[in-house]
Amino acid sequence: MIKKLLLFLLFLLFTIPLGVVIFFIKEYGDETQKLINYKPRLTTQIYDKHGDKISNIFLKEHRYYATINEIPPHLIEALLAIEDTSFFEHPGINVDAIFRAIIKDIKAQKIVEGASTLTQQLVKNTLLTREKKISRKLKEVIYSLKIEMELTKEEILERYLNEVYLGHGYYGVKTASEGYFRKPLDELTLKEMAILVGLPKAPSFYAPTKNYELCMGRANRVINRMYILGWIDKKDYESALAEKPEVFNDTLSQNRAPYIADEVLRQLPNLFEENLDDIRSGGYKIYTTIDLKLQKAAREGVTYAHNLAVKRASRGTDLNASQIKNLNGALVSINPKNGHILALVGGVNYKQSSYNRATQGQRQPGSAFKPFIYQVALDLGYSPASQLVDMARTYKYKRAGKAMTWQPKNYEKDYEGLMTLREALIHSRNLATINLVTEIGLSQMLGELSSYGIKNLPKNLSLSLGSISLSPLKLAQYYTSFASGGIQSEPLLITKIEQGSSIWEFDNRKRYITSPEQSYLMTTILHDVVEHGTGRKVRVKGIELAGKTGTTNKSIDAWFAGYSPSIETIVWFGNDDNTPMRKFETGGRVAGPAFRYYYKQVLKIYPQVQRHFKKPEGVTEVIINGKKEYFTEVSKPPSTTQNRDDEADDKLIF
Repeated sequence: MIKKLLLFLLFLLFTIPLGVVIFFIKEYGDETQKLINYKPRLTTQIYDKHGDKISNIFLKEHRYYATINEIPPHLIEALLAIEDTSFFEHPGINVDAIFRAIIKDIKAQKIVEGASTLTQQLVKNTLLTREKKISRKLKEVIYSLKIEMELTKEEILERYLNEVYLGHGYYGVKTASEGYFRKPLDELTLKEMAILVGLPKAPSFYAPTKNYELCMGRANRVINRMYILGWIDKKDYESALAEKPEVFNDTLSQNRAPYIADEVLRQLPNLFEENLDDIRSGGYKIYTTIDLKLQKAAREGVTYAHNLAVKRASRGTDLNASQIKNLNGALVSINPKNGHILALVGGVNYKQSSYNRATQGQRQPGSAFKPFIYQVALDLGYSPASQLVDMARTYKYKRAGKAMTWQPKNYEKDYEGLMTLREALIHSRNLATINLVTEIGLSQMLGELSSYGIKNLPKNLSLSLGSISLSPLKLAQYYTSFASGGIQSEPLLITKIEQGSSIWEFDNRKRYITSPEQSYLMTTILHDVVEHGTGRKVRVKGIELAGKTGTTNKSIDAWFAGYSPSIETIVWFGNDDNTPMRKFETGGRVAGPAFRYYYKQVLKIYPQVQRHFKKPEGVTEVIINGKKEYFTEVSKPPSTTQNRDDEADDKLIF
């Protein structure tokens, strides 16, 4: 009878806990779904056109995901050696280890030793708090058993190695590998693997960026354990112990172009249905049109021009500290053929101001707007040789019932009388431009300019002087009409987004403006601006450049907008508070040096870049008074001078 009673008690002692465990597994299994259907926060990465990383963006946790197939076998062995050698044998908990820990805890009358398997560690780090209570420990056991019933050992390992925190803000072994060592997982040495798997015990304490020697000691214990278990031979053991890996103390974002990263985030909601938090934690790969080499050149160019302006101010007699403090600049470089943004700098110093003047600033382009007016004239039948009137006029009008007078002047405070259209634009003559608009008619000019997609055009003659507010990026869009041979391309920054097997691709819109022949006429004029006119300071030996300066009243805004045969660039400088810069800080003087610096770097970076403008068929080259001039079927030579010389090889001589 006693024997049966003892057997019954033993049966109860075994079945009741087992029944409780089974009950809890069934009742509380839903809480393990976070691990079973594992969807961790993943870092989104931004890349340039060559696949070089621009920046990481993430929400709370910086994590790259690695599948079990990406993880080297030695790394898994190192982990099991130091954390859970019986991982592939136990059901989620190690009963022997638990009993040993319980005895020690009872003796100490508190929890002093754990017995956590890798599965339990994963559960604790993902589903539970770190409080040392019996109730939490019971949940940990139940959840671990549940996880082992639902997932394979490989799936548990994959989740553990992606979830684990490894110090320095790195979550997961792939993140830590690229962060600490700047290596993919498959290039890690045995010592580097040992460093990583030794970190979970105390990630902040053992982080190699903080306590290198302590970290090496912990890694050596991992290697020693692998050797004792027979998982590595003596040669590998001794080699690993002797190794002293280089460790990098990089920032988490690794942001090489912060203005670009910010602009990507600004544009994403318009391209994508996801909100920014989901994008930051979705593990997307965002591919941009940016060329990081050109981005660096652009950033250096803006800094160079800014420093020159500050030096001039420091030497001047009208030194104004607030002007120097508020002086800033921006640069946009674009491939005019497809609209791809190659470089974009929103300011002189991102740390001091993250405001992106290249995309968000709205400033008046001044004379940099004049080429649009002159292109309209060319497309209406004017030619570069057409005569314009460079004479002063007085305009009277009413504002709010009050009589007003407008007396525009040239920058040089003089006038030429009659001059050719080419010379008027080369020397940026305000009076000739105003008279040209008057001759064509303001209404017709506004109608023709609407084909460019330009919005908020002033409905008065101030249009002639560029009294419209535009961002450098928007001006870059309009200038593609000249630089690409008559086709305007909308700027494009993001070309592709990937998430797993899902791919989204993006393209831009294009707009026909004029023919290649008519556009080439403008290019020849803007090339002369650089060679002989207001843009002489931007000339670069070895490459043809075309462009236009722009300086608004009182030197509030200074621009250089131009292009080579394959790259277009817009530079702006001004004070952030819209106060005037120092006197004589013109577009050529303050913005020009950044433009010139940039193209000098372009030639160094890409010496094979196209260097000469190509004349399209349909453009006739003419000699007038010893100088070359160009005409088309639309923009014909002056009728009074048409004498054909058959021996002139298709050239007209006057």
